[in-house]
Amino acid sequence: MSLYKRGGTWWTDFSVNGQRFRLSLDTTDWREAQRQEKERIAQASAGKLTTSGQQFARLAFSEAADRFINERVAHLAPRSIQTDKERTRPLKKHFSVTPLIQISADSIRQYIAERKAAPASNKTINLELGVLRGILKRAKRWHVLADDVKPLPVRSLAARVLSYEEKLRLLGKAAIRPEWCNARLAMILALNTTMRSCEIKGLRWRDVNFMDRALTVRRASTKTDAGERVIPLNANAWIAIRELWDRAKGSGGSEADHFVFPACENGNIEPTRPMKSWRSAWRKLTRVIECPACKRIQEPTETCANPQCKLDIRDVKSPLAGLRFHDLRHQAITELAESQASDQTIMSIAGHVSRQMLEHYSHVRLDRKRQALDALVNRPKPAPPSDGSGYDTKNATNKPHEDSVLIQPLEKNGRGERI
Repeated sequence: MSLYKRGGTWWTDFSVNGQRFRLSLDTTDWREAQRQEKERIAQASAGKLTTSGQQFARLAFSEAADRFINERVAHLAPRSIQTDKERTRPLKKHFSVTPLIQISADSIRQYIAERKAAPASNKTINLELGVLRGILKRAKRWHVLADDVKPLPVRSLAARVLSYEEKLRLLGKAAIRPEWCNARLAMILALNTTMRSCEIKGLRWRDVNFMDRALTVRRASTKTDAGERVIPLNANAWIAIRELWDRAKGSGGSEADHFVFPACENGNIEPTRPMKSWRSAWRKLTRVIECPACKRIQEPTETCANPQCKLDIRDVKSPLAGLRFHDLRHQAITELAESQASDQTIMSIAGHVSRQMLEHYSHVRLDRKRQALDALVNRPKPAPPSDGSGYDTKNATNKPHEDSVLIQPLEKNGRGERI
């Protein structure tokens, strides 16, 4: 065991169980170097410090990030890998050629400050820090920084759950315009299967079982292995699938490998590629308003588009404005929970793996909570005697008077008096 200087920085050279470790301590202070050396020896003895970790820690951040993501390809769904790549872009821009071993708590705090000024939300920054944490763990460096780097506070907003009337209104609006057809059909599937947007876009016709009226969500289109599942189709979902099938046959996109929601560019349908998004249609669908006077459906504007009306509608807002497509998944899971389906059944349909995730998505409506609490007050009255004789032989013969109150157990106070 020895400490030595190289380029003004203290290094340590020691062996544990026959394995040699030579590490930079990233400090010019002698006392700090001694403290860190003891810490490194303890980590090596506990198996938290490896030679492969040392080599990985010397890599520039950009190279280390690419290697880290490539190592995860075999363990994660393609969608998750793509998400990780997107989250490493701002990290690469900031840390660039900085070796992992030189990343400190101060440099991470500087990154957070820059992202906040971008501006980026706390949730987005936390997700990016999650990738950074994984990379530093791979380099056996995160434990050194963990106590000094904390996630930013995030306010968790409950997902919106529609009333029955709101859901009918949304379905009715979706059928008004032909250009909203994809958003409408995708919405019906989400509301009746709990599927995510990415899972619906990834559906191919080989995933639809017309004999058993079911569809299979495969790993390639979902987030995790737990997302793989077979979902039976109810009447509404089956009608949507049949409409999509008829459309596919008419456009020549009904082969097994063709996508249920194919890409369409400049009016040309390409069934071998999935549809990228129905975001524009969804935003217009949820923002359209109804003129209070003439009842005309239109996009928000200052005056009614009906030339015979021209009412000032600048203050009219859609009650569905701000509804996310992902809220439809919350809606479906909430309705399953309210239908008294078992947790296991809901997890099997929705692809959950834990009770915690089930509670995150299941939002029991306020009126259901009120009914449950009202049941504590409105207790059922005892049934009248079966033979009209004044008492029922199947129950106690001494029945309390209906105006009597429940008698609480008596207790004694400190002076021996009953209270």
